[in-house]
Amino acid sequence: MPVIDAHAHIYPEKIAAKAVDAVGNFYGVHMASAGTAEELLSCTERSGITHFIVHSVATTAKSVPTINNFIAEQARIHPEFIGFMTMHHDFEDMEAEVNRAIDLGLRGVKIHPDTQMVNMDDPRLMQLYEIIEGRLPIVIHTGDYRYDYSSPKRLLRVLEAFPDLVVDAAHFGCWSQYEIGYDVLHSKAAERGNVFLDESSSLAFLGSRRARELARMWGTECIMFGSDYPMWDPVAEYEQFSSAGFTERELEDLCWHNAERFIGSPLS
Repeated sequence: MPVIDAHAHIYPEKIAAKAVDAVGNFYGVHMASAGTAEELLSCTERSGITHFIVHSVATTAKSVPTINNFIAEQARIHPEFIGFMTMHHDFEDMEAEVNRAIDLGLRGVKIHPDTQMVNMDDPRLMQLYEIIEGRLPIVIHTGDYRYDYSSPKRLLRVLEAFPDLVVDAAHFGCWSQYEIGYDVLHSKAAERGNVFLDESSSLAFLGSRRARELARMWGTECIMFGSDYPMWDPVAEYEQFSSAGFTERELEDLCWHNAERFIGSPLS
């Protein structure tokens, strides 16, 4: 079956080392992976992973078009990649850039409120959600015990304001405080049916058994496998996830069908 890694970051080779170091410093972890498209693609040769949702995060408004061009080009060259655009809250004409990204073939949006240092429900980002609602899905880094920018309580306000927005509340809905994500968001997610969660950057902290239990608490029809490359090795993450005790039917949803529903189309 196809296996989609729903959460992976890639960077141009000339800045990859610097970008990876910055991420490692932000989270206080050692980053063993290079962060390049070539290294990520090599994972398909060493595992059952066949596709990746790829993106990068703009920490300045001026970098948005450059990043979107890079992701679009990589997705054009490599059919294994499903490219998502970035956006920054201070970008001058969000709607024009969203339209341009769609024309480039990008199929969703990724933002990271913590590294971008903006509240998830900031009025500038609410403008973005209004533009993409019904047009593009969005991956939103959700949760961090150190910050309030990406609190799941803020995401709840976003979901209430934009009922047709298709969202991946990344990292089980609250990175580093996974049960809080469930407590805050589960009822709204179950009510809407268009709220997804990837489980990236959770296995190292939860372990296989608790990750399986949490996925079933949420409902395996809304959880997606993800590695958070280059934070973690996709091959090792997939091996651990696929051997965590899920049924074959559950794995088809977790690693394939849910991601297709999130992006809004089957793999081509």
